[in-house]
Amino acid sequence: MSALKNNKQTIPYSFDESEKSLGFLMWKTTLTWQRMIKRTLDSYDLSHPQFVILQILLNSYTPQENKTQIDIVKQSKLDKMTVSKSLKKLGLLGLITRHENEKDPRAKTVLLTEKGKKIIEVLQPMIERVDNGFFYSLNTQQQEDLKSTFNLLKE
Repeated sequence: MSALKNNKQTIPYSFDESEKSLGFLMWKTTLTWQRMIKRTLDSYDLSHPQFVILQILLNSYTPQENKTQIDIVKQSKLDKMTVSKSLKKLGLLGLITRHENEKDPRAKTVLLTEKGKKIIEVLQPMIERVDNGFFYSLNTQQQEDLKSTFNLLKE
């Protein structure tokens, strides 16, 4: 075990190099992947959270189940403020509409517009290509193992 020394105390930690920390490696890996996604979305004036929201709306829509802002927060794991700001921008871009929810007047139902549907249908394969390029160095079994690991950690 190593220790971080400063003038007041010695703080023990279990690795002697940042590169041995799973958290640090995950952070660096995530930043690299997010930068690749950002470059793809920038030309469409969309952020990654906005893309995720559009994707949720497209992939989980059924006529019987309209998504509310709270549903989007729960499914995406984004914080309420990020979802709220993202929905406002998506509305200004004409990609979504928000209406009073039939079951709960305090909630807003969020729907994709035709323009929103078209843009997410263009972006989904582009983002999938980014993902495929990013994870290219992993073989199929390693990718499946990584998915299993992520599923264990996501809660």
